[in-house]
Amino acid sequence: MALFGLRRAGRDERMPLVAHLDELRRRIIISILALVVAFAGLYAVHGWLIEVLADPLPARYEEALLTLSPTEPFFVTLKVVFWASILVALPVWLYQVYAFIVPAVGDQSRRRSLAVVAGLSLLFVGGVAFGYFVVLPVALDFLLGFGDESFNVQLRAGEHFGFATTLLLGSGLLFEVPVAMMAFARLGIVTAAMYRRHWRVAIVVIAAIAAILPGGDPFSMLLLMLPQIALYALGTWLAAVFGGPPVWDRAAWTPDEEPEATA
Repeated sequence: MALFGLRRAGRDERMPLVAHLDELRRRIIISILALVVAFAGLYAVHGWLIEVLADPLPARYEEALLTLSPTEPFFVTLKVVFWASILVALPVWLYQVYAFIVPAVGDQSRRRSLAVVAGLSLLFVGGVAFGYFVVLPVALDFLLGFGDESFNVQLRAGEHFGFATTLLLGSGLLFEVPVAMMAFARLGIVTAAMYRRHWRVAIVVIAAIAAILPGGDPFSMLLLMLPQIALYALGTWLAAVFGGPPVWDRAAWTPDEEPEATA
């Protein structure tokens, strides 16, 4: 039975435009419901959530977050809960996008589809955890300590929580790169061979990203580069196992020729 009436099209099945729009509407409704449920659950523990996001701050700032208006504590709390709800609901959103766009999902069994959901969720949670325990403390130490002899640094609560939640969201999305690489390969836009051939370019891009992120010293750069290199290697392997034929060679390909691993 399809969840909420959703029925995924098979690879060779042609759906009318109205059916596509109906499926898109249902997936949007599921995504909104996931956000609402996440918001309700996190608002019930908003005090704990604020403490968790304030914990990576240097000790001198943990008790010195500023609010400058009577309404700011309330709206900052709502902002924190909202962005945290996006973090929690994003794995559901990513799967809805994956299931709607990638034709191969329609041919997968329920067990394999659940494996896709679990993989997306674990990668995203791993990215958020990496951002929280590794990147966020380094970023806060660097940014708050930069020029502290010249400036009287004071930190507004809204600015800190906005920075922290945005960084964690970016870290979680970064860890979804292998899934995006696999999806592009499955659609035939790129191949695993192309990923392997251009690994030097990927290393340069990864080094540039690590240099842009806060830190500055070689150890911090290496610490930021290692998981990205591992993610690129994982994406290349997934593209080799699950990738489809390239679009420029698809005319000569038939489903009967597809290896069992890519079914």
